[in-house]
Amino acid sequence: FASVIYNKPLNSTQDSCSHRCGELLSTCSCQVTCQSLGICCRDYKEFCLQISPYSGSLMGGKDFLIENTAFNASSVLVCRFKQKIKTSGYIAKDGKAHCISPLLYETGFIPFEVSIDDGLTFPYSGTWLSVHHSKVSDEEKCTLVNETKWQYYGTPNTDGNLTLTWRSQALAATHVNIEVWGYHETGDSYSENWLAEWKYLYTLARQIPNTGERTFIPVPAEGNYSTWDFGILRIIPSTYSDGQSNIPSVWSSEHALAWHLGKDFRNDTNAWATAKCIEWDRKEEKLPNFMEEITDCPCTLAQARADTGRFHTDYGCDIEKGSVCTYHPGAVHCVRAIQASPQYAAGQQCCYDSMGMQILTHDSTGGSTPDRGHDWGSPPFMKPPRIPGFSHWLYDVISFYYCCLWSDNCHVYMKRRPSSDCRTYHPPRAASAFGDPHFLTFDGLNFTFNGQGEYVLVESNLTSLRVQGRTQQGRFPNGTGAQATGLSAVAMQENYSDVIEVRSSEDLNLEVLLNQKVVDFSEQTWMDLKGLFLHSTPDQNITVMFSSGSGVEIQGNGGFLTLTVLLPERFMNHTQGLFGVMNGNTEDEYTFRNKTTISVHASPQQLFEFGANWAIENGTSLFTYDTEFLLNNFFHGEKHNASFLPVFFPYEDPADPLVEKMVLVCDSDPFCRFDVLTTRSLRVGSSTRLSHQNHKLLVEHLEPVISCGWLDHPINGRKNGTSYLLGSTINFICNQGYELTGSKERICQVSGAWSGETPSC
Repeated sequence: FASVIYNKPLNSTQDSCSHRCGELLSTCSCQVTCQSLGICCRDYKEFCLQISPYSGSLMGGKDFLIENTAFNASSVLVCRFKQKIKTSGYIAKDGKAHCISPLLYETGFIPFEVSIDDGLTFPYSGTWLSVHHSKVSDEEKCTLVNETKWQYYGTPNTDGNLTLTWRSQALAATHVNIEVWGYHETGDSYSENWLAEWKYLYTLARQIPNTGERTFIPVPAEGNYSTWDFGILRIIPSTYSDGQSNIPSVWSSEHALAWHLGKDFRNDTNAWATAKCIEWDRKEEKLPNFMEEITDCPCTLAQARADTGRFHTDYGCDIEKGSVCTYHPGAVHCVRAIQASPQYAAGQQCCYDSMGMQILTHDSTGGSTPDRGHDWGSPPFMKPPRIPGFSHWLYDVISFYYCCLWSDNCHVYMKRRPSSDCRTYHPPRAASAFGDPHFLTFDGLNFTFNGQGEYVLVESNLTSLRVQGRTQQGRFPNGTGAQATGLSAVAMQENYSDVIEVRSSEDLNLEVLLNQKVVDFSEQTWMDLKGLFLHSTPDQNITVMFSSGSGVEIQGNGGFLTLTVLLPERFMNHTQGLFGVMNGNTEDEYTFRNKTTISVHASPQQLFEFGANWAIENGTSLFTYDTEFLLNNFFHGEKHNASFLPVFFPYEDPADPLVEKMVLVCDSDPFCRFDVLTTRSLRVGSSTRLSHQNHKLLVEHLEPVISCGWLDHPINGRKNGTSYLLGSTINFICNQGYELTGSKERICQVSGAWSGETPSC
């Protein structure tokens, strides 16, 4: 540990970081924390590489600079990813080394090494972030101008020129080639020999000037190339050979290759696409039914936006970006299930109308459609159906073109991809901590525990989930460290996932650490990590989504952190810590480690003892101690500072000028008043009040909703109403010449069943 070598003299026989990045050596450190602790081996910066940019598309071809090491100009550079994929590097005129990223069939942080002796030894190492192709910024791709035209080219009324543009400075070349690549998956579905492949097809334009633009009239591809209907364009310097892998490249977005399809497509698009749609439908018939294992949708838009551990905005239909929902007319917002289903790696999508009600495909083409392939892919990636983005395109998107966009057979598609309703959806439970820490438990109890130290907020034996919090005295106006503490850091892990820590930095911004290393969100705000997804919004709202569906949200508020933990229903009776035992019963909320409990009416002093009981130990700590201050105060110091005594009952002095202002800011919020009095800061008080209101709103949005499930209209009749939640009424009317038997009106009841009888005409 850092403290072991902290006081050793750095002698001349010091260890080297060659081949050893990330390790703690006997005389010095090659771990990322060594810099702030001042204990790095002398050659740490030489061998442990920093790169810029640090991320790029999984399609590869991105040139990145190795920042900290200057190599001999005559060195022969080889870059090796995942210990097996080699790409050539080069040394630029300024002596700086560069690598080219490879084509990968996965997302996330990928380890790489560098050799300067033409691949004999690889002593230098770093990590590269491979990103979902549609999450890469538009500047990095070449642009299909009017993309819809490319994807409908050859259909009635769509012809003429197509234009492709790109940033000419993205490739150091005077002349470029434009290539067409296709994606396919071979072998038997859901078997060992099911493989994914991007394949070079042909060169569309050769030796053209690198001006950043190309306009052409597309002609049907020769031979059997026109059978490839899903693919991508690649621009490369003309000095490379056709289809050469892992070279500097600029890729387009992946798209339906309508523009190069054969004459049969152009002569009768509808017939061509109908035949493809029927063929797809026959294939689907033989595949296993993934619908049985995907999770049901939240019943309302409020639930869908509150359940952030399990559902995330679908960027194709986002209420915060003006609800441009091209594929889902009538929807204002859609979400996708974050985790792919366990066996078939399938995805779920849920769409909602302006009333906040779910839209179902049975009622409208704007309804949500589940996916045989989850759009974001799923670990361990590498093989179908888990390839990020592209597996999804193959089973769920190109088939939508066949059936819905290029022909009029959308009923065939919707029959295979019907919306799930919400009858089996159970919202998660929420617990929060904020201010001079006030805790609101999963079962709805609230208390204040303002100890100083590091504590278990929640842990569960179900998935080895651990969320730990550190509290520190705040820095407040007039420079006094008040007798008040607040959350300054939260660390978390589930099973063998990566460890995430979010902490308040010196300048009161949020700092996120991934396995002890500070995360830079400048290029990517969404990261696929081991056992979790990590997301940061522009205003520094951090969400961690674990594979169990549990979610952790953290905001920096007025110097203290605000924390919310969301746990799915299966965690019932499986939690302990300061957030209590989640079981719907508040009586056992204050349970100690030894399973004894104290009354829910315990005094603040007794609660202080309850909190102290949940202090962590060094052996189980998830925190990073990368400064002398943290080492001395938290690593070597007590985990619960017994000598720090907080204010249990702050005094409201009528003569205090702050009290009058406090009443205006806080109204009747007890937590807000408490915090103003202990910190002497109205800003802290108002941020506490906001966090408290947000928690109440969240709990309200996560209230269970009863759904009776979808009702069909009778044959030879119709129905009025598309809401199927408690209290909803559906009316049935028969067509002219028919009369109705059964109920002409049915109401959704508390039992979850519809009133009356099934009508018929």
